[in-house]
Amino acid sequence: MASAPANIPELSVSELSAALKRTVEAAFGLVRVRGEISGFKRHGSGHLYFALKDADAVLDAVMWRGTAQGLTFRPEDGLEVVATGRLTTYPGRSRYQIVVERLEPAGVGALLAQVEERKRRLAAEGLFDAARKRPLPFLPERIGIVTSPTGAVIRDILHRLADRFPREVLLWPVPVQGEGAEQRIAAAIRGFARLPAERRPDLLIVARGGGSIEDLMPFNAEEVVRAAAESPIPLISAVGHETDTTLIDFAADRRAPTPTAAAEMAVPVRADLELRVAETGLRLRQAIARRHGLLAERVAGLGARLPRPAALLEVRRQRLDDAAERLPRAVRALAGRARERCDRAGAALPGALGLRVARARTRHAAVAGRLRPELLLARLERGRQALEATFRLAASLSPDATLARGYALVLGPDGRLLPDAPAVRKAGDVRLRLRDGEVEARVGGPQAPAQGRLF
Repeated sequence: MASAPANIPELSVSELSAALKRTVEAAFGLVRVRGEISGFKRHGSGHLYFALKDADAVLDAVMWRGTAQGLTFRPEDGLEVVATGRLTTYPGRSRYQIVVERLEPAGVGALLAQVEERKRRLAAEGLFDAARKRPLPFLPERIGIVTSPTGAVIRDILHRLADRFPREVLLWPVPVQGEGAEQRIAAAIRGFARLPAERRPDLLIVARGGGSIEDLMPFNAEEVVRAAAESPIPLISAVGHETDTTLIDFAADRRAPTPTAAAEMAVPVRADLELRVAETGLRLRQAIARRHGLLAERVAGLGARLPRPAALLEVRRQRLDDAAERLPRAVRALAGRARERCDRAGAALPGALGLRVARARTRHAAVAGRLRPELLLARLERGRQALEATFRLAASLSPDATLARGYALVLGPDGRLLPDAPAVRKAGDVRLRLRDGEVEARVGGPQAPAQGRLF
């Protein structure tokens, strides 16, 4: 085995790694690298770890949290970017890497391609279907607004609402660009939906002013689009100027070209509404008046064809007079006929009574002939024997007969019979009825075993 030259210094692993680190950092100052993001990971600390690759090589990259917070777009795998930073090494794994100080998409085309791919994927899930979109309330009582509290957008919306139809407004302040903006916007949309029913808005407006595609990227974020599509509250998207389009526009129930236009969609003009109500009320009163006039004319026409009430009574009045004239004669005739019937009945009454008496006397004689003393005595004897048999049966079933055989009846304090053991135990004090009298007694139940001490 060949020996090492004596003039080569001996280094520890840490010393060699430090020397390599100094060499790499000294040889390469600030560099710009173009590549495709791969293996993107956001650590819980807020630092970003990923790799930049092209067709032939891979370069590890790290971006510290303070720098990552200034990003205007959301990095993800497959996005082509230009990274500016300093090369260094990571001795813990014997790897070199770039510490990114600035990260930007490799041109607007890269961001547009990222947005277009996300749009196709979300559309395939049905998040942009027209059937999902709901009509806006005609006049919401309460409007929720998701936007920056310091920009001109919120002032424009409030001013426009005050001009058209003042409503109660709930503002959920959020950043509208930069790192973390998409999470805050999505949380605000979902937060409004979780409010109690008495405080929940009837309509939501998500708004921001115009800007570059990088500035509008939070409203292209998948998390924001899903929150808008899932919102149970009708939502108006008012992001950017009229020519700007973001993915939240496709998921919202209505897209407004500007934040001011969103306020106009949210409420009608109060003066116009009052004018419409007044015009509708006038037309209603006119229609009622016309209807009343038509009905009055119809009633008058029908009344003209009816006969006079006096004419309707004339015939009946004449008939009443005729009947009044005939009534005395009819009463006298009726009384005469009744008197004749009474006379005929009085003349026939003695004969009829004699006939009925004779018939009754005949029936009584026939019955008396059948009533002999020996028959009556036989029937009485049979009745006496049946009665004695009944008394003997009652005596055999009497409780006194049972007591004579040595049994006892158990009675409660109120003198009522106790039919079973639970009733006797419940009564406690009882009376025992025996053959020759009653005695008092007290029933004692089984005693529970004494419980020992726990300690």
